[in-house]
Amino acid sequence: MHNEPLAYRMRPRNIDEVAGQQEIIGEKTALYRMIKNGHVPSMLLYGEPGIGKTSLAYAIAGTSNLPFIALNATVSGKKDVEQVVAESRITGKVLLFLDEIHRFNKLQQDTLLPHVESGAIVLIGATTENPYHDVNPAIRSRCGEIRQLTRLEPEDLLGVLQRAVKDEERGLGKMTIAITDEQLMRIAEGVNGDARKALTVLESVISASDETDGTTIVEDWLIDNLLGRIGLFGDKKGSHFYNLLSALQKSVRGSDVNAGIYYLAHLLEIGDLVAVSRRLLVMAYEDIGLASPEVGPHVLAATEAAVRLGMPEARIPLANAVIEMCLASKSNSAYQAFDAAAKAIHEGKTGDIPLHLRDAHYAGAVDLGHVGYQYPHDTPIGSFGGWVDQQYLPDKISGTEFYKPVIAGEEKKLAAIYERLKEFRKK
Repeated sequence: MHNEPLAYRMRPRNIDEVAGQQEIIGEKTALYRMIKNGHVPSMLLYGEPGIGKTSLAYAIAGTSNLPFIALNATVSGKKDVEQVVAESRITGKVLLFLDEIHRFNKLQQDTLLPHVESGAIVLIGATTENPYHDVNPAIRSRCGEIRQLTRLEPEDLLGVLQRAVKDEERGLGKMTIAITDEQLMRIAEGVNGDARKALTVLESVISASDETDGTTIVEDWLIDNLLGRIGLFGDKKGSHFYNLLSALQKSVRGSDVNAGIYYLAHLLEIGDLVAVSRRLLVMAYEDIGLASPEVGPHVLAATEAAVRLGMPEARIPLANAVIEMCLASKSNSAYQAFDAAAKAIHEGKTGDIPLHLRDAHYAGAVDLGHVGYQYPHDTPIGSFGGWVDQQYLPDKISGTEFYKPVIAGEEKKLAAIYERLKEFRKK
């Protein structure tokens, strides 16, 4: 009887047993050839839980035959690193796998630097967070490879599960198990690309199945029941959460209703309702803007309702908001105009406020020359309201245009008025 979990036992022993990740460690990659030829570069492996960061590190260790030490930064500290350094002085080059490397503070990471640089330690750091945000630049610069791993495809996971069922040494091969490839594929498709979860579900299914005449018989309902307990990956403070927010905004900006609803559902299953509502409100003004000005108030009402309702009812007004934004006419002209004006200010393109626009509500304003302002409301112009042709920008930037209309939705009307007023000024 094995004491270790099946997922632990079935870790690949060398890089030829790694499932998926062919673009990183496949036979035709430079990294595969380097390791096969005996050279292991220091590297950072980035990706979500269960997609093979730890397994890849163990596989590289198994192929390289270097002395291998594994640490987890959540429970290890400077003393543990010093012990690894001491080990390298005795055995020569050491391969150090440091899981959750982003948990090390700057001092702890700096302890590694001279030894990674000298080659005494080959570092494989693994992190679920973006290494460009959470790993010190000094460590990053000493890692020849920074690779983002991706979720495994169901076909890759099916191969992992089939090996686990047949493997007599590490897997379940000594048992007689009645399980079909279709049932294994159901597990593979239900764990969202997570090999660890796939093997854990398989082990749980086998443990919960009845045995008849020495054969363990797996039933579909057991698989469905256990898959229903599998949680979505997510951390509302982690990179994946912000990646989901980004994907939601870009899907809405691209008018893809189905993608927008999908990412909203994923976020609400794992995330922070307030953060999601805030992002939706930003999107209403950033991406929809003047083309559909009614959308902003609609989304504000929807997000306020969602926060007041809480989950699960909050999904209803937010789904309405996402679909409306996806299908609304879109414009980013307003905030682009603001950014252009701010850029001009930072570049020193400023000037004195025209005298006739300065505050004149005090004694002595006339003596300072704060006169000449014409009140637009006194001069109606058609159905537009009041308008007077007078200068508002400082002399140095007079005539500069920051606003560039987008000819979409309701903004077409605003653009027409804008162009008409420019014609009046020319006259």
